[in-house]
Amino acid sequence: MAPRENASSDASQSSARSSSRIDVPPGLIMGLLGSSDENLRALERLLTADIHVRGNAISLSGEPDDVALAERAVSELVAVVASGQTLTPDAVRHTVAMLAGMQDGTVEESPAEVLTLDILSRRGKTIRPKTLNQKRYVDAIDTHTIVFGIGPAGTGKTYLAMAKAVSALQGKQVSRIILTRPAVEAGERLGFLPGTLSEKIDPYLRPLYDALHDMMDPELIPKLMSAGVIEVAPLAYMRGRSLNDAFIILDEAQNTTGEQMKMFLTRLGFGSKMVVTGDITQVDLPGGAPSGLNTAMRVLGDVDDIHFAELTSADVVRHRLVSEIVDAYSKFEEPTLMNRAQRRASGPGRPRR
Repeated sequence: MAPRENASSDASQSSARSSSRIDVPPGLIMGLLGSSDENLRALERLLTADIHVRGNAISLSGEPDDVALAERAVSELVAVVASGQTLTPDAVRHTVAMLAGMQDGTVEESPAEVLTLDILSRRGKTIRPKTLNQKRYVDAIDTHTIVFGIGPAGTGKTYLAMAKAVSALQGKQVSRIILTRPAVEAGERLGFLPGTLSEKIDPYLRPLYDALHDMMDPELIPKLMSAGVIEVAPLAYMRGRSLNDAFIILDEAQNTTGEQMKMFLTRLGFGSKMVVTGDITQVDLPGGAPSGLNTAMRVLGDVDDIHFAELTSADVVRHRLVSEIVDAYSKFEEPTLMNRAQRRASGPGRPRR
């Protein structure tokens, strides 16, 4: 009897397997597979279904759910290649991650829509979102006056906001860009550093300058700054001002105090848009002072036209290890973060998702 049961089990498992074939247009197959088949190898690592390529036909086999996921992944990647975009192993990874994260199999945006959304182009380089949360963040900037982009390092929250700012300036939606950061650093105070105030502050603003150079002609930036069209300044320089017709970005907002955050947000003028970015797990304020970003999340959650966009380790677009490092630290610090969350839950208001 036992041999018969095993045979029946094997037959059942065999009948449960599924197969599928996708015929890729001949002009797209090379772009899909990638240089030296690097995209195909990435797919094989990420998917459980067996993948075989002959000519321009891709055969898939395995468990039905695995084959269904593989079918969707290949179809989305073909759409990306058909748009004229060069497909990379990173794009393959982000596509599979987006599809695997869809619990009910449906979503407003397909991975191909996410990966082919052009925000800004310069000299052949196009800036696009690479994850679903990044696209939702970018869309929120279009539809809200104030957007908070909250997430760990490498999720593109500041870079994408900068791209939207430059795009808005080029499209004459605003007349100037204002970029600011609090001059707070980990472990040291500005007064102990050598040099003039400008020399002390400049290193904290350098990431903003670097992003600008990625997005605009370097020769043009000094002229625009001299004319006041682009301003990069520490947060303290915002006090007492009313900022009209501007795209304003506050970076490293977790290092603001509650008073500084309130001061910044109330600088908003007519025809302006604000984006506030920060990582609530990386607060460098001295003496354990509460972060203005955390306070804003509690106080402003129910205010209309303010949106809180949350990015996670799944949205990290730097080296693959950065995402794993973020996850490892999150697990290590989880008890502390849970205690903070319990304290926040007792406060007024909840952030709108």
